[in-house]
Order: sequence, then C-alpha cells, then structure tokens
Amino acid sequence: MFEIGQRVTVSVPGSTGNVGPGYDSLGLALGHYDDLAVTVTGGGLEFELHGEGSSSVPRSAEHLVVRAMRAAFRAAGVEELPGLRLEATNRIPHGRGMGSSASAVVAGVLAANALLPADRVLDGNRLLQVAAAMEGHPDNVAPSLYGGLVISWTDADGYRSAPVTVHEDVVPVVAIPDFEVPTRLARSLLPATVPHHDAAVNAGRTALLVEALTRRPELLLPATEDRLHQPYRASAMPPSARLMTALRERGLPAMISGAGPTVLVLAADRNEAQQTERALEELVGHNADTGSVSWRVLRLRVDGQGAKLERHPQQIQG
Repeated sequence: MFEIGQRVTVSVPGSTGNVGPGYDSLGLALGHYDDLAVTVTGGGLEFELHGEGSSSVPRSAEHLVVRAMRAAFRAAGVEELPGLRLEATNRIPHGRGMGSSASAVVAGVLAANALLPADRVLDGNRLLQVAAAMEGHPDNVAPSLYGGLVISWTDADGYRSAPVTVHEDVVPVVAIPDFEVPTRLARSLLPATVPHHDAAVNAGRTALLVEALTRRPELLLPATEDRLHQPYRASAMPPSARLMTALRERGLPAMISGAGPTVLVLAADRNEAQQTERALEELVGHNADTGSVSWRVLRLRVDGQGAKLERHPQQIQG
C-alpha cells in the first residue's frame, strides 16, 4: 500500500486558542511555523529532530506526530504503520499556549493523508474530526488547518469550524516566558460554574471580538476582556497575569495566549505593535512585578492560509 520513497513535507502555523473571551470557541493562526518532512522507508521509525523540544520528545511510536499519523491511517481503514523517517524543525515553543501540540497533530494527520492511496484519502471534515479528537477540542487544530480566525463548536455531527478572514491591520505580538504551564493544570483551575453576569459579559465580548478582528480593530481592547478563564488561571502564572494587566492598563489589548503562560497582544495596527514592543521592553526589562523571568518578544502576523503540504517525487532508495 505504501511505496518506499514516498515523501511529503508540511509547514504548520502555530495558534492561540481561547482568544480573549472566546474560551474553547475562538482560535487564531499565528505566523510561527513547525516544519515536517515524512519519508516512507523499508521499516521502523527514524527521527531527525531540531528546534523547540527536540531534546525531550520521544523518538518512538509515542511521538505525537506518529500517533497522529496512526490515527489518520486508522480513520481511513488502514491499520498498517509503514516504516517512516521523520525530519522536523520545530519553532513553536512547547507548553506556552501557542499551539505546539495542535501543530504536531495537524502535521501528522496531513502527512498521513497525503501518503494514503487515492481511494482512502480523508476529506477535509474527516481530517478536522481526527485532529480535534486527538486534541480534545478544535480551537487550536482548526486555525492551524485553515488559517485566520476560526470559530469552533461541537454538535451532533462532531466538531465544526468556520474560518473567518482577519482584518489586514491586526498584528499579533507575543511575550514568551522561560517557564511552562501544563494545559491540564491550567484547565484544572477553572470552576464548574461561573456567575451569570460574568457569562453574559463574556458572551457580549466574544461577539464584539469577531467584529473587532474582522472589521474594526480599534475595538480590540474592550473586545478582549475576559471573565471566564483568565482570572481563574492567574495563580498558575503570576508573572504573565501581572504583565497582561500592566499592558491593558496602558490601553493595549493583551491576553493570555491559550492556556498560557505566553502573553499575547493583538495590536490594531503597526503603530500599536510598535507601542506594544516599547511597553514590553520597559515592563519585562525593568519592572520587578514580572518577577525574575526571562521573556522573548516576537512580532508575528496572522497566518491566513493554514497548513501547507507538498508531495515530492518518489526517492530512489539505495
């Protein structure tokens, strides 16, 4: 079924989930990429890993990309896992709320699908179902797949997503700290119930955020107010929470990226992006309130296309 020498490459953008008030519903693709090349071999698994997390991820069938490939194969009715050589260059930091696990899942699912025979190939909806099932929700895998802002929900038919084009002026700026917060820990801090008023505020802000990101970026500061998840998670990332608050007090639309601890500012334009960078330089360089944490500041872009896949001519094995 699989021909030795088949090769595909995938470039997958990172993502931020839970955007502002959009807990488990809004995701945004970030122009920061993991690259993967997969080649079918005569047997076994081979790994050549570089970049973020390369020294700590398993070099076995437990590698997340391999697990995602196996899930896609099984969804297509294929139990066989061929010999594979994985070459990965990872730029998305792990455990920082920038969609590293979702990007690995998307890369694996897309690579596996590209290696399947034509009569077994999964359609776009099945790809989303497989990827979202592995992550447990679609709000990171969907923007990595489709690009832009993606509104996601679940109904009787499974995971659903609707991509939306983001206003061209919006500029993401991230401050990535040198510590991690496990997603499981961040989720465990959320209460089972919240006050009705807070839920109502979040519903209104989420609707406003879609308007702000697509048509009126000047509304991003009020649109990114959240009462549903960020206040409850602050104890897991005090430096990030303090930095986010300090930025918002300066009129900048800051939030925790995903489950944290990266702080994300969705600047309304390039001028606000420059203002954000100046504020971050001051706050993380001289303000003791952020603690003894090292921060990496990156100006990114919203990725509007999502994952890119390329099939390569079959290589001759020597």
